[in-house]
Amino acid sequence: MKKSVMFILIFLALSGLHKHTANACTNFIVTRGASAKGSTMITYSADSHVLYGELYYWPAKTYPEGAMLDVYEWDTRRYLGKIRQAPHTYSVVGNMNEHQLSIGETTFTGIENLIDTTGIIDYGSLMYITLQRARNAREAIKTISDLLTEYGYASSGESFSIADPEEAWILEIIGKGPGNRGAVWVARRIPDGYICGHANQARIQTFPLATHKKNSVAITSKEFKRLHDPMVECIYAYDVIDVARANGLFSGNDSEFSFSDIYNPVTFSGARFCDIRVWAFFRSLSDDMDQFLDYVAGHDLSKRMPLWIKPNRKVSNYDLMNFMRDHLEGTPFDMRKDPGAGPFGSPYRWRPLEWKVSDDPNAPLYCNERATATQQTGFVFVAESRNWLPDPVGGILWFGVDDAATTVFNPMYCGITEVPECFREGNGDLNTYSPTSAFWLFNLVANMCYSRYDLMSEDAIMVQKELETGFIDGMTLVDETAQKLYSQNEKEAREYLTAYSLNAAGKTFKRWKKLSEYLLVKYIDGNIKLESGGKFSTTPTGYPMMPEQPGYPDSWKKTVINATGDKLLVPSENGH
Repeated sequence: MKKSVMFILIFLALSGLHKHTANACTNFIVTRGASAKGSTMITYSADSHVLYGELYYWPAKTYPEGAMLDVYEWDTRRYLGKIRQAPHTYSVVGNMNEHQLSIGETTFTGIENLIDTTGIIDYGSLMYITLQRARNAREAIKTISDLLTEYGYASSGESFSIADPEEAWILEIIGKGPGNRGAVWVARRIPDGYICGHANQARIQTFPLATHKKNSVAITSKEFKRLHDPMVECIYAYDVIDVARANGLFSGNDSEFSFSDIYNPVTFSGARFCDIRVWAFFRSLSDDMDQFLDYVAGHDLSKRMPLWIKPNRKVSNYDLMNFMRDHLEGTPFDMRKDPGAGPFGSPYRWRPLEWKVSDDPNAPLYCNERATATQQTGFVFVAESRNWLPDPVGGILWFGVDDAATTVFNPMYCGITEVPECFREGNGDLNTYSPTSAFWLFNLVANMCYSRYDLMSEDAIMVQKELETGFIDGMTLVDETAQKLYSQNEKEAREYLTAYSLNAAGKTFKRWKKLSEYLLVKYIDGNIKLESGGKFSTTPTGYPMMPEQPGYPDSWKKTVINATGDKLLVPSENGH
């Protein structure tokens, strides 16, 4: 009995560790026909209060027969068990493998009693194991299905973005309950020319059902023989509806079954904190999204957004970098426009997301907004796959650490054989500062900017733009050089791309270090030093010029007056 109680306590503690993923992570998906240059792209912000930003790397390997792989939960490092190792694995840089396959995720939790505590593979391990074993998006879907069928799924509900150089898919998944091995899921191919997104709320509703005929656009997990049929645009677990019926979640006709509505019914938080991020992305590329304003406000949950839309213009890699920096600017939810922004227009709110004015359980509940860019981010990327180039050259993981708003996306080619020191695993951790870690350097600058966001962020963005546009403008030459080398010697091409990626990260680190010093000197003690000719101004004798002391904007002064009344009023004297 004591052992049982202890197990329950341990499980509850470990479950609590998983909660850091709640309302965390954002993915945007762009198909070839919707992108400016014909590439497929997905984004991912790995948001967490306890995730350290580093660039994972697994080299390609061949394993002997009978080799086993230890699986550790990504969120907690908890040991889950062993699985059979693949005979050969592919190299993986972050969330992209050497075949330009990329995977990202967001957690939606869903029906919590469907979590299988006996499963061996968690959602994070699922991504990285799949990247080591699959060559394209469709293979990834089958690999995910096979792994979970054999070993069980240890996590809650997840949405996955899966893309290769040709196509992009969204896959949503949830467990079958304790002791029920496997998972139920639906995967849909994003139509070419369209964009999609997900942000901690399941997005797939009804979907085409398999007819089990040769011309069916949908197949189940029992029909993987048609996996690579280009006509197939929907794949799902054969029992995805049966499991819902068995758990008393659904009783209608199969054609009425909605994955999201059954396994992750939308709530106020699902709309206001989650889908609002997808809406902001869609709104930037469509003139028709304000019709969903009441939905994302959490006021009318009946009018859901479409799973995908056709953008009103082509989307570039730089566009996606900036979409990941969104704070709901220009919308009714603009986080810079209410008193919570403070005097300097900060688009950040410290947690919790929901709050009360008192401890009274009956007191009204209020909320902060949850935008795409957030302070608690481990790493963020834009994965770009280009089918007109050889795989080691065609795949670029534009990788940054910490808050997307104040990070720099660095080009990490998928063919590289090592990662930069500043992004290396083990170079510091969340409790250990390292002066050579990009994560700590970018956190330093970000936290400086939070104190005077209106001005300091502009300085950071100027350097950010300088670096990112420089990398993008230089891509053509790098691609051409690497492609020429590849045609002669693949090893030399990989060495060239490795050296380039390492140098790019080193350039960013050096420039960002200089920025941190500049911000400290310029804005020390609430003053703003004057500048001339790229240097801080001095008097003719070389003494520092008197700095500006800009004070507070009138809007904030009025807020203070409204809160304090006459407390701070200076009495008029002699008619003044």
